[in-house]
Amino acid sequence: MALLTALILTDDDAFRAQTGDALRSGTVPVTMLDERPAAGVVQPDLILVDGREESQALAAIERARAGAPAVSIFMIARTVTPDLILQSMRAGANEFLTWPPDATFQEAIARAAARRTSLSPARPRATTAAFLGAKGGAGTTTVAVNSAVEIARLSRRPTVIVDLKAGMGEVTLFLGVRGRYTVFDAIENLHRLDVEFLRELVVKHKSGLEILAGSDHFERPASSDSPAVEQILRLLTQQYEHVVIDAGNQLTGSSTAALYLADTIYLVTNPDVPSVRNAQRLLDRIGQLGACADRVRVLLNRASEPYPIPPDQIESALGRPIHHMFRSDYRTVSTALNSGVPLSMTGNTELSAQFDSFTRGMLELPVEAPESGRRGALGLQRLASIW
Repeated sequence: MALLTALILTDDDAFRAQTGDALRSGTVPVTMLDERPAAGVVQPDLILVDGREESQALAAIERARAGAPAVSIFMIARTVTPDLILQSMRAGANEFLTWPPDATFQEAIARAAARRTSLSPARPRATTAAFLGAKGGAGTTTVAVNSAVEIARLSRRPTVIVDLKAGMGEVTLFLGVRGRYTVFDAIENLHRLDVEFLRELVVKHKSGLEILAGSDHFERPASSDSPAVEQILRLLTQQYEHVVIDAGNQLTGSSTAALYLADTIYLVTNPDVPSVRNAQRLLDRIGQLGACADRVRVLLNRASEPYPIPPDQIESALGRPIHHMFRSDYRTVSTALNSGVPLSMTGNTELSAQFDSFTRGMLELPVEAPESGRRGALGLQRLASIW
């Protein structure tokens, strides 16, 4: 799945909003640029031109094509005529679509994604995973941190975890590191933000994982920071091959920006009534926001028999399958958190096998058979023990 960065050229806020919603409702993750980027920052993969005023639109297409020969350009017009289609293609448009967007819009997005991949096959595309909790204390940070450590270990590729929780981020605490800078510093210095500056903001863990720490400000990042958060995450995808996001347990503007960008959204919930209710409401809201439901995976945490609510009832309530279940092991996890050592590095072969299995699934790597002597052969079971 290709990740696209889109720019909408229009003076009509309603057109911008409706087109943006259509972009984000499909299976291809798309992030938005608020304005034309300056030299040296992220350039769009896709430009959508408001073609309801034909003469102005054709001139805008010509300028866009001259400035970005490889970009995909969509002409969105009110009516379809053979002459207008021909003129827009001669000006440089790749696609001609009608307003308002319909089913053909998503087909055009898929073609743009394929075009982008074919034009830059040598550059590995970053994969982005966002972890969102159904409620506080669900174990979202535990899952995100330990998954990120294992991704870095198994892939041996540049991996970063971003803590987006305002004021209460615990990623660095869980990893036993202390950084000088946070995501707040990135937001406040957006005017000078580039790959080199971001490299100065992260702190490196001994596993090889890099961390962009959570803000110390309780009110930041705020909803008004969501464009900055999108830009930060886009730049990280240029520098790293794997980006993991701890999005917290609330749908703020900043966490929503992360969901729009993510290839996969992991919704972490527990087998109790408040958690399942919250998970159900979050799934509904994610669908309303346009972050495609196909990208959401449900993780059931603290799932040990006897279940407060059986997994099959949870699946029925949520209307989707449980992607993975994690059994409760409070003592082991509590010890790991208090020591600042990830579970996969504690020396417990059972826990190492569990995270190895889960993250191999994320990376689409073959699952190794458990070593002899490991209790329960958990590498072959669906249940894992993390919190």
